[in-house]
Amino acid sequence: QVQLVESGGGLVQAGGSLRLSCAASGRTFSSSAMGWFRQAPGKEREFVAGISRRSGGVYYAEYADSVKDRFAISRDNAKNTVFLLMISLKSEDTAVYYCAAESAGVGVPRRGRDYDYWGRGTQVTVSS
Repeated sequence: QVQLVESGGGLVQAGGSLRLSCAASGRTFSSSAMGWFRQAPGKEREFVAGISRRSGGVYYAEYADSVKDRFAISRDNAKNTVFLLMISLKSEDTAVYYCAAESAGVGVPRRGRDYDYWGRGTQVTVSS
């Protein structure tokens, strides 16, 4: 069983930045792919960013087109934590952000159904 707890959300002005954290419990963190998703009111949950487990000394990251030049995902396996640095925030980034873990560690899934564990989310509100 893996438990995920997000933090770092809040209210920020457009153009500002936030760094989200997701602390994971359990022994499988380092072998798991990790992802960030978000859901805005009245919209479906969408993929934001994901990072693979370490493979050949390298991590692979994937981003949604809407964020790829503004957001950066990273992980610290020693601390069982994954981060999402968000800069140049826009009002359309307002959503609840969820952390997810894919225990098989296969690539960087973009579909929510490929993830096995989910956090409860953290609210990000960007004021214009």
